[in-house]
Amino acid sequence: MIIDARGMDCAAINEAIRHSGGDCEILSCLGQRFIGAGMSSRYVKISGVPGNALGAYLNGGTIEVMGNAQDAVGDTMNAGSIIVHGDIGDAAGYAMRGGEIYVRGSAGYRAGIHMKAYQDKLPVMVIGGRAGSFIGEYLAGGTILVLGLHTDGKPPVGNFPCTGMHGGKLYIRGDVSRVLFPKQVTARAASEEELREIEALVSRYCAMFGGSVEDICAAGFTAVTPDSRNPYKQMYVAN
Repeated sequence: MIIDARGMDCAAINEAIRHSGGDCEILSCLGQRFIGAGMSSRYVKISGVPGNALGAYLNGGTIEVMGNAQDAVGDTMNAGSIIVHGDIGDAAGYAMRGGEIYVRGSAGYRAGIHMKAYQDKLPVMVIGGRAGSFIGEYLAGGTILVLGLHTDGKPPVGNFPCTGMHGGKLYIRGDVSRVLFPKQVTARAASEEELREIEALVSRYCAMFGGSVEDICAAGFTAVTPDSRNPYKQMYVAN
């Protein structure tokens, strides 16, 4: 089903998706918020720029954006996939507890803030470009991978990644010597087991956006994990 978003608000777009009976393609999207909120099935392709909270509370299905997306992509999502062929704004994956977000380009500040695992759900976020400061803030579960591709020599992530982290992992490709890590985390070379996990995520990224798995994985990867002495742990994790 083709949905022409010109002149439509988010409620009308989501109503059209619900009544489509199948896959949808949204054309001329221009900043409408909450597209696909709570969706549990279907494939939705978006041309244009969706507004904040794309795929909020997503519970299944796939949303694919052929360009950029704004802030809070995948806010509190529970399952499903969001694929963005451009860049995304701030606070992507806020409190997500399942599903996956794949971004070909870069992300703004605080990507993956409060991201957590829930029961058998392990959320994943893969960012092909770079990410702004405070990525993985208060990270409690799941995996974030930043590939640092096409960043013009800038560090792959901004400063203070994983501030308040008490679970999960952040993997960063490339040189992190200029990144200021908070004292409460450990940043070390990824282990062989972790490199296998990274390779699987890179393979999926390349299947979506192109690129060479071998070339991307040839660079070094840093794994960021909570320090066992992390004072935040007792604040957020039950004994």
